[in-house]
Amino acid sequence: MNPSAPDQFSALLAAAAAIGARTDTAMRSDLETALADCDPLLIEVLHYALFNGGKRIRPLLTVLCSRCCGRDDAPLYLLAAAFEYLHVATLAHDDVIDRADHRRGRPSVAARFGPTAAILAGDWLHARSMHLIGRLAGADGLDIFCAATAAMVNGEFAQLRHIADLNTKQHHYFAVIRQKTSNLIASACSIGALYAGADRRQRDALATYGDRIGAAFQVVDDLLDFKGESGTTGKKTGNDFVEGKMTLPVLLALEKASAEQRQVMKTLLEGDRSQVEALARIHALVEDLDGFKGAARIARRLIDEALEPLAIFSRGQQEQENTERLRELAGFILARKK
Repeated sequence: MNPSAPDQFSALLAAAAAIGARTDTAMRSDLETALADCDPLLIEVLHYALFNGGKRIRPLLTVLCSRCCGRDDAPLYLLAAAFEYLHVATLAHDDVIDRADHRRGRPSVAARFGPTAAILAGDWLHARSMHLIGRLAGADGLDIFCAATAAMVNGEFAQLRHIADLNTKQHHYFAVIRQKTSNLIASACSIGALYAGADRRQRDALATYGDRIGAAFQVVDDLLDFKGESGTTGKKTGNDFVEGKMTLPVLLALEKASAEQRQVMKTLLEGDRSQVEALARIHALVEDLDGFKGAARIARRLIDEALEPLAIFSRGQQEQENTERLRELAGFILARKK
């Protein structure tokens, strides 16, 4: 998470740092055992991929949601690590698919070690994450986890179907991001609650929270792809446009575009999107048609929807404290710059 965030997030950042440190300790201990007889290159690749300054948002959610439901013990941080394993596995695979040279401000795993090593390391992390979820959260937890990972793959295929497709609608967009992003974040929340022995009402409330902040996270990502600074985000500005992804600001602009403006956008989306001029023109059109403002309003609405279910966690001091961290995290997602 961003250490330069406003003071209003100081308690959240302190909690995130503490939980992140305990999760890292759990990962290092787990890797030492699990990789005892493995090839040195695999060990090197995994350490390079895992310990590179990631936000650790999914482990943070797992721990906070378990705490909200009354449990905080050492194995919880290994459960949290399982979600970081899966997240990093998807990043390693994504960088191969996208031929990305950099990730988080340094060479991607694929660029540093080659695509074969990146794919295999991702496979190992995926397998290990499933092992840990099954061991710590049981069959019910594994069902939730596997449903989320299966949906994530299907979401990628759905996104491919809509590349540079002007017939894409908001409901297509949200179906994709819920499968690719929200389901996994919701699963981190609900499995954290399941681990703590939460009842169905608590689990559903936290899953809803996770679903909505996951969707908001992706919408903010869409905005940062156009309006963020690459030195801060660690990603090349306009990359989604270059790849032909129909992100929410573009879809909102298309809804308001005149026939002439729509034709210009069609030409830009179906033409050579790698040209700097093409990015500048689509950016100007989306700005003029309130695509950025509209997406920001939708992100705000999603955050409001995320906060509503948290009202049930209001009884004990521990519940109140950790629920407040969840509320702060929702606000942080809206304010983030990377």
